[in-house]
Amino acid sequence: MLILAIMLIAIESKAQKNELHLQAETRIDYNGEFLKSDESNGKMSFNGKYLNVILSGTIGDNFSYAYRQRLNKAHADQSFFDATDWIYLSYAPSSNWQFSAGKQVVAIGGYEYDRAPIDLYFCSEYWNNIACYQFGLSATYATKSGNDKLLFQVCQSPFRANADNMYAYNLMWMGSHKWYQTIWSVNLIEQMPKDYIAYLALGNQFSFGDFRLQLDYMLRASNSDILFKDYSIMGEASYTIADKINIFGRITYDMNNTLGAVNDFCVMPDTELTRLGAGVEFYPLPKNNRAIRLHAAYSHTLGHNGNPNGALQDGQSMFTVGLKWKIDIISIAKKIF
Repeated sequence: MLILAIMLIAIESKAQKNELHLQAETRIDYNGEFLKSDESNGKMSFNGKYLNVILSGTIGDNFSYAYRQRLNKAHADQSFFDATDWIYLSYAPSSNWQFSAGKQVVAIGGYEYDRAPIDLYFCSEYWNNIACYQFGLSATYATKSGNDKLLFQVCQSPFRANADNMYAYNLMWMGSHKWYQTIWSVNLIEQMPKDYIAYLALGNQFSFGDFRLQLDYMLRASNSDILFKDYSIMGEASYTIADKINIFGRITYDMNNTLGAVNDFCVMPDTELTRLGAGVEFYPLPKNNRAIRLHAAYSHTLGHNGNPNGALQDGQSMFTVGLKWKIDIISIAKKIF
């Protein structure tokens, strides 16, 4: 019945000259985690990391839509949308302007934050504690060359679990200039009612042939007295060999050197954490087809986390070995029928 429904949608879409893409992707890993303070109590197990369904397409000449559902994620408050990463409708009246409404990625800069979670193996403390998908509205302006885009967004606060009726106001610049690309943003985010934290997030990517360097800097401040005391730095260098093998090294650094009341709910006061590691990815299919990936990665964390229940802890070592694959459901259905 599911395949028949997909076929009917595909046929109707083709008849109306509307574009339709439907994909599914999943990742299965064997993980290990060890703490320096308790090396005898390591955790090792097989885990299904992600199971996503992705739908996107166009409606007529000016409208487009995108939808991603994470099937392995629980519905915390009994809402189906808890497990929806994004679902939004966009209207583009011209080649320069686009307006979107629905659940979107909160427009915070940085390449670590921008990348799909299924393609990341170990991340910063900040990344592990931000709820980055929220309902809202956005407007995007693209320059005539298409090399630069400015996006303004108003959406629910990522900290809405703390209280209702809180919002985030985000301005982002996305640039692409030969070997240099950017995802920069300034953000004003409500953490508690009428209590805001400001971000300056500077994501930079340098691409030279098969070599790529991503370098992010994020400054966070709830008032001028703690400026430059609360920030994160994330960097990754990677090199691709013959379109088949990608090797990478990665480091993240989270610092919150403030004292007193909590000013940052993602990186708590009295935190200084360094996480470093490396990994390798192998793509076995020919012609640069990346629908199947084998991967292995290892990371180690040093420092102190002001949050005793935080994602990263001193002396924490983690490794993962796994497999990711993606299928195009529409293409398979067409071949079957």
